[in-house]
Amino acid sequence: MSTVLASPHKLIHPYIESIEGVCGGEPTIAGTRISVSLIADLHNKGAEADEIVARYPLLNHAQVYDALSYYYENRDEIDQYIYANTKEGILEKYKEAPWLR
Repeated sequence: MSTVLASPHKLIHPYIESIEGVCGGEPTIAGTRISVSLIADLHNKGAEADEIVARYPLLNHAQVYDALSYYYENRDEIDQYIYANTKEGILEKYKEAPWLR
């Protein structure tokens, strides 16, 4: 079951959902496994909406802009997801893992 993310004080994001078991429950574009953090990371690296839509043709501009709107409204949360997927974030998460020694 999907949930459209919203609260009384935040915007409604009709293209964003969070489903337990899909991308670890991370916010994604509804009906896809494309995370808001992926869209935000591409945007932070200079990609415009047109380029993101060209890279991911199953997306449309409204979905990309809603993902970016969600990102800017929840920047701390999404930045944590972005960091968790970097080399540094992965090494930090598994720093005590015996297979890393």
